[in-house]
Amino acid sequence: MDTARVRQMWHLLEPLHSVLYYAPEAFDEAAALGYETADRWPSYFAWRAAALGPVGPVRVASAFYGFSPEKVARHVPAAWEVATPADVLAARLRAVDRIYRRLLGDETLGSPELAEAADLARRAAGSAGLEGRPLAAAHAELPWPEAPHLVLWQAATILREHRGDGHIAALIAAGLDPAESLVSFAAVGAAPEPVFESRGWSEDAWAAARERLTARGLLATDGAATAEGHALRAEVERRTDELAAGPWTALGPEATTRLADLLGGPWLTIIGSGLLPSENTLGIGKI
Repeated sequence: MDTARVRQMWHLLEPLHSVLYYAPEAFDEAAALGYETADRWPSYFAWRAAALGPVGPVRVASAFYGFSPEKVARHVPAAWEVATPADVLAARLRAVDRIYRRLLGDETLGSPELAEAADLARRAAGSAGLEGRPLAAAHAELPWPEAPHLVLWQAATILREHRGDGHIAALIAAGLDPAESLVSFAAVGAAPEPVFESRGWSEDAWAAARERLTARGLLATDGAATAEGHALRAEVERRTDELAAGPWTALGPEATTRLADLLGGPWLTIIGSGLLPSENTLGIGKI
């Protein structure tokens, strides 16, 4: 499968998943469970980690990779003292149902095109290799919902976590630890450094990561990526795309193209909602 198509499918599916972390309906559901909603992080860690079960901060930091262990520890395992993972997973689907109904409308959700998109996305997600991919595997073990729009969201979630798990493997192979992965990504222009402050690294930890990367010849003294730094990050992205290609190769080029066409309308609606930040730590639209 052409890696440009693999990357396109990520760009189309990611907003369908990540709207959960920003929509008011999700904050309503989180508040009903008892989570603080002054910012998105208490519910974010609960929503995303619940499929792993009542795990502790070490496993969550390992699986999420880019977050500082200190930030993770502020939210996990405290999340499971508020609500059980099972209750979080049920509330998560209720939130997605409410979000999609408001943004996409019942007519779209009941359309044959949406049902077809859900079926194709589920087929792709069902063919995703799960070896060494803890977040994708955890979500793949969950029962499938019945409603097509919830099937689509769950498939998008499996596929984005499958890609994310592979991205971590590519970062490790490149010798980039969690803090270095963010510093190097900012250095190639994925997003301004302040965007990455959400991951919770202290100024000292960020500076130390920058020093390590400079010593490797990956950053210049002004913090910008050197030619070697750009090349390494390009290799990480190339390898990530390769590791994410399996589901789309299994689905086949014709069905993948059909799914891309079907996702265009929902993607435009969610992007146009204004719920998602214009700059993000994933580098979508930049890298």
